[in-house]
Amino acid sequence: MAAVPYPATAQDIQESNLYRRITLRFVPLLVICFVFAYLDRVNISFAKLQMQQDLGFSDAVYGLGASIFFVGYFLFEIPSNMILHKVGPKRWIARIMVTWGIASAAMMFVTNETGFYILRFLIGSLEAGFVPGALYFFTNWFPSQRRGRINSLFMAAIALCGMIGGPISGGIMKFTHGVSSLHGWQWLFLLEGIPSIVLGVICWIVIDNKIEDARWLKDDEKKLLLARLAAEPKSEAVHSFRDALKQPSTITMSLIYLVLASGIYGLVFWMPQLIKTAGTDDTFIIGLITVIPYLCAAIGMILIGRSSDRTGERRWHLACCALAGAVGYAVSAYFGSNTLVLVVGLSFAATGIIAGIGLFWILPPRVLTGAAAAGGIALINSVGQLGGIITPYMVGKIRDITGSASLGLYVVALECLLGAALLLWALPKRIYFREPAEK
Repeated sequence: MAAVPYPATAQDIQESNLYRRITLRFVPLLVICFVFAYLDRVNISFAKLQMQQDLGFSDAVYGLGASIFFVGYFLFEIPSNMILHKVGPKRWIARIMVTWGIASAAMMFVTNETGFYILRFLIGSLEAGFVPGALYFFTNWFPSQRRGRINSLFMAAIALCGMIGGPISGGIMKFTHGVSSLHGWQWLFLLEGIPSIVLGVICWIVIDNKIEDARWLKDDEKKLLLARLAAEPKSEAVHSFRDALKQPSTITMSLIYLVLASGIYGLVFWMPQLIKTAGTDDTFIIGLITVIPYLCAAIGMILIGRSSDRTGERRWHLACCALAGAVGYAVSAYFGSNTLVLVVGLSFAATGIIAGIGLFWILPPRVLTGAAAAGGIALINSVGQLGGIITPYMVGKIRDITGSASLGLYVVALECLLGAALLLWALPKRIYFREPAEK
């Protein structure tokens, strides 16, 4: 017999309103920051349409420059998050935003291969630490049973960027080309870099490192929030970064996130080409079609995150997300010549993978706290970024050899199946303790 929920008390309503205030203060700001982080990460694919011809870059030069971003990101992710743990999210997230915005805007001055490589490496190095830093910041404010929805809202930035990134970047390049004797790609880097600098200043003003620092909260509200964090169930948490590296669960979670991130970068770098191969040549129409999978992902991840929070169940929600990604990629591979079915498959893949990423980040703080959480989350995220090198190159190489991307998509589908298996059977059950349902 199903349990009948008790009606919400006045205290429950007050608590919900309090967390709503906190969410509205921090989450939209960090979502917008993440959108510009993703724009600065992938706008090189749009700039290529003009930049490659203007500067005489070969495809090999462009490909290496795109990948070098992830090398810098991988190398500096852990050091960046360890510094964040020491100086606090307020200072370090603001620093990250300002410096990567400056480096991204500086791309407008590129004139040769060397400058291109150096700046791409710098952007990756300077952006390193933002995503795990924000996720670590959420652990200072929200108890575990509320973080499913919060993480999903934050990761919705990926879907949001997918929906607006193409039209914005394409529009900037089209309508600013020749203004003040600058190329459209130069305006693209400048106009998408400046907002990151401004957002960094806003982060410095708005973000509070922890509950105790928030002057806008009353003392009784602080006590309630701290009590909720103190009462949060933990599973034999590891406190030092060195011990975190020795934890089998840390390695397993790194592999799981590598699989999920590989699925994301398969979408980011290959979706337009897949749609074009299916028979759509108009670039504007292709841009509009790519909105559909990301829109489905944005809706799906919010609903799935809410369902997981309300039930307190994580394991099967996560595994089903990975399975949806596998089904979506398999359908996209098999029906690659049918635009309608292809888009349905891509929508399944995008929804499953992006929603899964949002829920996944609930798991590391269950076994990692303090310095271990800061460094461990950074390690997991940095391993995942290797997917930005592996998957686009793998799919492209297979496409060069076979003349089709289908085999590459099947490989990504198998990776998603591996992720589902790891989620179900490789992680210790203590990580999946069922939380109290969110009131």
